Amino acid sequence: MDAGSATGPRLPETDAERRRRRAQFLRDLAEARALRDRVQPRRAKAARLRHAMRMRTFRW
Repeated sequence: MDAGSATGPRLPETDAERRRRRAQFLRDLAEARALRDRVQPRRAKAARLRHAMRMRTFRW
């Protein structure tokens, strides 16, 4: 029994399908981050400060 037999033959997805799935994933990720920031404001503030420090010290 091979790995592909459970779902049947899998056709290669198109670029449009992959972009749509990726966009949905990124929307979900942003929503999860926003929720985490709302329920943990202290951690979110510390993360913002850390990010700002990284950006100030980054060499182009």
